[in-house]
Amino acid sequence: MSQVIKTLLFSSLYPSAVRPVHGIFVETRLRELLKTGLVQTKVVAPVPWFPFKAKRFGDYAQFASTAAFEHRNGVDVHHPRYFLPPKIGMNIAPFTMAMAALPAIKKLMAEGFDFDLIDAHYYYPDGVAAGIIARKLGKPFVVTARGTDLNLIPQHAYPRKLILQTAAQASASIGVCKALMDELHGLGAEPAKLNTLRNGVDLQRFVPEPRAAARIKLNLPLEGKMLLSVGHLIERKGHHIAVEALAVLPKDIGLVIAGGGPELAALQRLSAKLGVQNRVHFAGIVPQADLKWWYSAADALSLCSSREGWANVLLEAMACGTPVIATNIWGTPDVVSTLDAGVLMAARSSQALADAWVTLMSRYPSRDATRRHAETFSWDATTQGQIDLFRAFSKSPESSRAKT
Repeated sequence: MSQVIKTLLFSSLYPSAVRPVHGIFVETRLRELLKTGLVQTKVVAPVPWFPFKAKRFGDYAQFASTAAFEHRNGVDVHHPRYFLPPKIGMNIAPFTMAMAALPAIKKLMAEGFDFDLIDAHYYYPDGVAAGIIARKLGKPFVVTARGTDLNLIPQHAYPRKLILQTAAQASASIGVCKALMDELHGLGAEPAKLNTLRNGVDLQRFVPEPRAAARIKLNLPLEGKMLLSVGHLIERKGHHIAVEALAVLPKDIGLVIAGGGPELAALQRLSAKLGVQNRVHFAGIVPQADLKWWYSAADALSLCSSREGWANVLLEAMACGTPVIATNIWGTPDVVSTLDAGVLMAARSSQALADAWVTLMSRYPSRDATRRHAETFSWDATTQGQIDLFRAFSKSPESSRAKT
């Protein structure tokens, strides 16, 4: 029987009771890994320190309301607080994050969880902080890049320097799409350390439900077509493009926006300005377990992001038998690779979305065909790839040395 590998998952992107969908993609990958029984994990997910819990403080109030410890879906999750001041926070975040997390990690080790390696997610500041912690504890570590950590943050000189130093120190870097590892290589990282392990989709959680039944359950109109846009309500996700597209699409097409965030009021104003407010339904934050109903109710999912590493919502929709319309960026062409999957937009614009809708409707795939496409993206290969990497590096002599 193979020896169990003990890992410490380190990332500020991890769900909590207060923010149940925050970093859900990190938890999902971990959940699939733990199913093998070959890995044991505890999670350290740092949260910015903030003193007030009043709702008027928005995301900062959620930081303050996050419990210091949670046992979530069978996994111990620790939330140490780190200092993240305005303006200069980007440059010092890796260091304050590492300093805040170290006592919690040393306590775990003292209590008997002497892990083999650190499994860090998101290159900056999380991966850089993990590198600092790894040096102090004499542990190997790997970092998974997920999108903006490599396609946006390295535009800033100091974070870029720290990212490259961390990539050189890490045992391996993982990208959720090849484009991210190509980007890291282009920045100067050693190619031999770069690995692509794409995300998969939970084919048991995301299954097709009858469209009419889904709409009845969600109290949505049975007649007409429906476009769905899922994600945090920020400009980068492009929900505004979907709203703008309604103005040039037939009036029997409605739009559902599922998610919460700072752009809600702006999207509501835009809907009213364009006269489509009666065709837009804001569903709010939807628990992941309920998303299959929203995917199944829609005729298509739109994802108009300006930046994505590997967007899980695309495969989730396809697993529910719903094709997608998406911007042609980063790892998305690897997902939307057949006619059964959907259509890539010619540009990131409302007209391009409307044109893609017409194209999709003209050759609309069967739900079974779209589901079969999603089934080619199981978690098996990614899970095995992680185990192989972890096993190789956990055997390193470094993993048995700890600095005091």
